[in-house]
Amino acid sequence: MVESLSHLTKKQEEVLLFIRNYYEEEGRTPSYSEIQHYFGLKSKSSVQDYIGYLKKAGFLQKSVGSKAIELVTPGEEPPTASIPLLGSVAAGRPLDVQRDDSQSELIAVPQSMIGGGRYYALSVKGKSMIDDGIMEGDLIVVRHQSTARNGETVVALIDGAATVKRYYRKKSVVELHPANKKMAPFFVRGGPFEIQGIVVGLLRHY
Repeated sequence: MVESLSHLTKKQEEVLLFIRNYYEEEGRTPSYSEIQHYFGLKSKSSVQDYIGYLKKAGFLQKSVGSKAIELVTPGEEPPTASIPLLGSVAAGRPLDVQRDDSQSELIAVPQSMIGGGRYYALSVKGKSMIDDGIMEGDLIVVRHQSTARNGETVVALIDGAATVKRYYRKKSVVELHPANKKMAPFFVRGGPFEIQGIVVGLLRHY
């Protein structure tokens, strides 16, 4: 069975391959300090972020302590689930988004990305979220819901068009912030506005 790493970022894949190669050579998995030193990371919290995602994605065991690193059985693929790809969403100016699930292509995502409720994927257009690592051509995994907490990355409808931004509500004003220092936020002071979901995952192909 051929393993798919397509939903990992390049750095996540490099960390996973380092752990696997280290295990083959040393007979044990590397420590957080060894991973930090190898990749020149500034802190162990960065290592923890990579390990946490690899556990959630099913490439590392989750049944051991939070700081333990244990590989899954070789040859096993992480469990996946199918969700609809509903079209495109703008990381920039709003774009129309397809909403007909029955006519949509289904894509496989790690089971660990989703829980109860409805999930879907959108293809990203534009560059307004690049500082958060969301690039043009990426697929974002979205949990459908109509509410959000300040600071969460949302898919929102403005006048019937969709955009992906960080969400903030300040009294009667909704602010949708890009993650790009060259771009200004949207301010919604009335008119049609609706939260369509929260971004919970990212898929990328190299």
